[in-house]
Amino acid sequence: MSTQASRSAARTMLSPAVILLFVWMIVPLVLTLWFSFHRYNLLTPERYGFIWFQNYANFVTSPDFWGAIVNTLILVLGVLFITVVGGILIALLIDRPIWGQGPVRILVISPFFIMPPVAALVWKNMFFNPTNGLFAAAFHAIGLRPYDFLGQAPLASIIVIVAWQWLPFATLILLTALQSLSSEQLEAAEMDGAPPVKRFWYIVLPHLSRAITVVVLIQTIFLLGILVEILVTTNGGPGTQSTTLTFLVYKEALLNFDAGKAAAGGVVAVILANIVAIFLMRAIGKNLDA
Repeated sequence: MSTQASRSAARTMLSPAVILLFVWMIVPLVLTLWFSFHRYNLLTPERYGFIWFQNYANFVTSPDFWGAIVNTLILVLGVLFITVVGGILIALLIDRPIWGQGPVRILVISPFFIMPPVAALVWKNMFFNPTNGLFAAAFHAIGLRPYDFLGQAPLASIIVIVAWQWLPFATLILLTALQSLSSEQLEAAEMDGAPPVKRFWYIVLPHLSRAITVVVLIQTIFLLGILVEILVTTNGGPGTQSTTLTFLVYKEALLNFDAGKAAAGGVVAVILANIVAIFLMRAIGKNLDA
């Protein structure tokens, strides 16, 4: 069989899966765009009608929109900082031959396999509970008044929960990159009298730069859609202190039953996420070309 015939046969066999995937993606997108241009509240379906860009204007000019944008940026940047810095430190630690290295690595990656609702409930009830949580017991043990983390620092608490879930992912990627570093470079720098800090700054960190950009890109895409942790722990409150863009869309859809405004918010969220993804892809491209 010729090469052209083989390629035609491959395309023929792959086409059903590609068509199914395309339909699976394009139909919800088209419906979302359709409803975003219509007045469609599930409580008053008789008022359904075409209203052009009014849903977009109402969503963008809502009093909670810019606060949700700021909270989303703080959440993403906070989680990225903790996971990248923590991932590098943990990768450096478990890359060295230590006793019980296998079990330690399993324990390090175990949070990644816990479902987000379960992780949020564990942190909410076992750690952050101001009455009988572990942190409250620790505060009592040292004679301090327990601190209501979810009530007084809701966004920071969610950042800790999400970072705890994503830290194993960053650690695995960075550990893999770290293990590909030639030990001869470090040995040569050590023989030349370079202290550990300079060896890390001028050899290890540049070697990890590509892995760090990959971690940042992948995590950012997923972190922009964080919802479950907020819903389980703070429900966007107190007030709107932990309301992100994704939670704002959820609130419009399932709390206010405004499908049209929620669809417009979803389109806005997708556009912003794509802008961030394009920016990160360009940054990664420059890094890889350097």
